[in-house]
Amino acid sequence: MAIASLRRSAWALPLLALAFLALVGLSSVLLRGARIDLTANQEHTLSPATIALIEGIEEPVTLRLYFSERSAGDFPQVRAYAQRVRELLQEMAARSKGRLVVEVIDPEPYSEQEDLAVAQGLTAVPLPTGGNFFFGIVGSNSTDGELPIPFLQAEREAFLEYNLAKLVSALTVEERPVVALFSGLPMAPEFDPATGSPSPGWVVDQQLRELFELRRLQPDFTAIDADVDLLMLVHPAGLSDDSLYAIDQFALRGGRVLAFVDPDAENAAPDDPLGGNVGGARASDLGPLLAAWGVDFDPTQVVADPGSALSVQTSEGGANEPLITLLGLDAEALSSTDIVTAQMELINLSTAGVLRPREAATTRFEPLLSSSDQSGELPTSMLGTVSATPSNLLREFRANGGARTIAARVSGPSATAFPQRGGDGHLAASASDLQLILVADTDLLADPFWVNVAPGPGGFSEPFANNGDLVYNAVENLSGQAGLIGLRTRAVASRPFHRVQALRRSAEQQFLQTERSLQQRLSELEQQLGELQRGEDGAPALGAEQQAELERFQQEKIDVRLQLREVQRQLNADIDALSMTLRMVNIVLVPAFVAFLFLIGGLWRLQRRRRPAA
Repeated sequence: MAIASLRRSAWALPLLALAFLALVGLSSVLLRGARIDLTANQEHTLSPATIALIEGIEEPVTLRLYFSERSAGDFPQVRAYAQRVRELLQEMAARSKGRLVVEVIDPEPYSEQEDLAVAQGLTAVPLPTGGNFFFGIVGSNSTDGELPIPFLQAEREAFLEYNLAKLVSALTVEERPVVALFSGLPMAPEFDPATGSPSPGWVVDQQLRELFELRRLQPDFTAIDADVDLLMLVHPAGLSDDSLYAIDQFALRGGRVLAFVDPDAENAAPDDPLGGNVGGARASDLGPLLAAWGVDFDPTQVVADPGSALSVQTSEGGANEPLITLLGLDAEALSSTDIVTAQMELINLSTAGVLRPREAATTRFEPLLSSSDQSGELPTSMLGTVSATPSNLLREFRANGGARTIAARVSGPSATAFPQRGGDGHLAASASDLQLILVADTDLLADPFWVNVAPGPGGFSEPFANNGDLVYNAVENLSGQAGLIGLRTRAVASRPFHRVQALRRSAEQQFLQTERSLQQRLSELEQQLGELQRGEDGAPALGAEQQAELERFQQEKIDVRLQLREVQRQLNADIDALSMTLRMVNIVLVPAFVAFLFLIGGLWRLQRRRRPAA
């Protein structure tokens, strides 16, 4: 019986080995391309928009990742980020059915690869030890088109997928996006009679002309060309119903819209040639269009927000006072999940309006810019008068209702704002989801709110706020392929040691408390010593009593320093103890537990074999 059992065991092992090899071979064929992403933030899972873009590539696209592998040895965070970049590129290539090729190049010093990286526009970062460090991507297509991402910054990891998708999209599109612009503000270049020379126009207008094919619409436009990728409206005051209908039909047939409306456009040209404004020309909205798009906007109210107010000087030599209608929105007021506003720091605007989602709207309303919870609203009738001083506006202000939305992304199905119209080509409802960005302020576009313009032609304009970035990001996002509009920022792939951080915070709190008490005690003792060391005539006088006090002070300083060192030692001791515990678990307990399971399994199998023999 025992001999037969041994023979069965001798045959079983080769059969199991053959079965394992067959299983591996079948899985490599049947499960090819299958992936399971178990990371917390789905770091290796592409968004549906990126997948649709990659699967739609018709001509081969090559992405070359230049990464100085050997030079990155002293930068573990950069190496970790480079690994995530490689993995994301490989995932994109795996989804492309062979049309996206990924190459990784280590440009060694004085090599042809280094010269090629510089020639292709990548940033060469000098290293303290000599040589250059490269970390960028160059994309190319089959028609010799070539575009770089000069340097991949770890702090912009949230934008990685979007930037890669945008690079691929740019390599598959041959022409610049077409932007149709209607503006009721003096943004464009024009002849300046004051200087007798042409004016270059606002900086935001100059940038739009450089980056896109810009077509200007006249005030009486009644149609928008079919090849327009984006319609940009700035202060659309007094548009006719025919113009509004053209906008309505453009949006319904899938055209994207970026609109800047304003309850009080401070940069609007006066209607009266003698200098006065009449007829409410400083206010603009889009009539029935906003309601059809699911948005409420009251052009008679402006946002007032003491929590975001900027200070102004109302008179020469006077004190600065907060003007609650002049706002500086910081990063907390900007959406951190939308590509257009993520990682911006400051947006300046003035006399902005309020956007609200309309009840029973079929569209989605996503805030991009918001005031603080301390905000309220003021009527536009209070503005532009002698009594509209910062102090008077603050006196009339009442906070209520929490934060106000100043800019929003609107998307989803919608019906026409002109159901009474008809005819050939008329759309009663949207052919696809609307894609709009609405901003309830136009003043943020003006140069004084965000950029210092260099005098003279060819000068460098230095921005001090992100107003221009907001406009360029919105235009770029909306004018690109439809799939890119749906992309959002990703959570940064960070794996902090929460327990270690908690230990550090606890110890640092103790450290700071002890340090503050030491500083306070030092100040008290120094004051006492100063009094003791001076006699009545101001000359130093240090007696036995003062000498004893001085020695006590010095001893106390030594004792407190010992306490500080003990706190720091305790911090390191707690962290070392935690590290030792983790090592014991990973090196001893886990292997011991696995060995114990195997032992139990072996004993159980042995017991089963013995039972038939008995």
